Amino acid sequence: MEYFLPIAEVYVSLPLIFLLSLIVGVLSGLFGVGGGFLMTPFLIFLGVPPAYAVPNEANNILGTSISGSTTHYLKGTLDYKMGFMIVIGGTVGTILGILTFTYFKDIGKINILISLAYMYILAIIGTMMLVQGVTEIDRARKKIIVKKKLHDHYWIHGLPFRMRFKKSKLYESAFTPIIIGLIVGFIAAIMGVGGAFILVPAMIYIIGMPTKLIPGTSLFVTIFVSAIVTVLHAFNYGSIDLILVIVLILGSIFGVQFGQKIGEKFDSSEFKTILAVLLLIVGIAIAYDTFFAEDAIKQISDNGVKNLGPVAQFVRDFSKDQPFMYGMASIVLALGLGVGAAVVRKFFSNLRKKALKS
Repeated sequence: MEYFLPIAEVYVSLPLIFLLSLIVGVLSGLFGVGGGFLMTPFLIFLGVPPAYAVPNEANNILGTSISGSTTHYLKGTLDYKMGFMIVIGGTVGTILGILTFTYFKDIGKINILISLAYMYILAIIGTMMLVQGVTEIDRARKKIIVKKKLHDHYWIHGLPFRMRFKKSKLYESAFTPIIIGLIVGFIAAIMGVGGAFILVPAMIYIIGMPTKLIPGTSLFVTIFVSAIVTVLHAFNYGSIDLILVIVLILGSIFGVQFGQKIGEKFDSSEFKTILAVLLLIVGIAIAYDTFFAEDAIKQISDNGVKNLGPVAQFVRDFSKDQPFMYGMASIVLALGLGVGAAVVRKFFSNLRKKALKS
């Protein structure tokens, strides 16, 4: 049974979207990568226009990031100072990304821009992960141990205005995290992803942060970047669909919890190769859909708009009449679901520990 989304104005299967979001959440929890790379293309394949798929997935990432960040806050594995410096750059990058999004939307090329961005990024990331996964499997079989450097020195390490980050025990130029944040924010605004694929490697190899602080700090940054993306998209384009967002967040939150549990029990090297192949397949599918598939003119059903239920009608009116408040409401929704999931997980974790002791 399909449901008519009041904002995107298309019919979709909400149970199918929940299932896909759950699966992508499991992959995110298992590999520590953002699910936006897969979920946004899946939404596009299911008929959600790219200009709507991007901001709604960004809102979904906001919810899952809040959940994960809250968990790391409770564990004390988060560097706030480093995170805020990255957020400064992320804010500027997000604004530049929204301006770029607006330009291509005005000239009618935003859908092709999003498709091309995903096609190239998925091809690059998928190939890198495939090579890395195959290499790790080969080394494991041959029992080869490779010692890696903590990080190399690049031009960015010579920048001025150095400051101390006590939590990470680093003495780094303030421009280093700001520049990284700028790139992450720009990509997040256009593609609806959290930017972890850039942020996590940059924290490891460029900034040189302790490994235990990286996941929590990355999620902390993603909260602010995704929140800005959500509000700007809601205010400028009215493209956030709360009904779609609720389904996405619930699926992702449950999926991430399962993925993290699976990751604690199994070596993810072999699974990483499977994920790499999946990314390449999705990239090829986007390329085919962009360049070779016949253009289908999707007409909005007038009956769908006229026969909206009370909840859908309220969402539609709220979005049009008060776009800024609507954007803030989507953030509060993501905040509530994200923190709630983290608290519930902590509660059951404590119950399990008490049961094991007794």
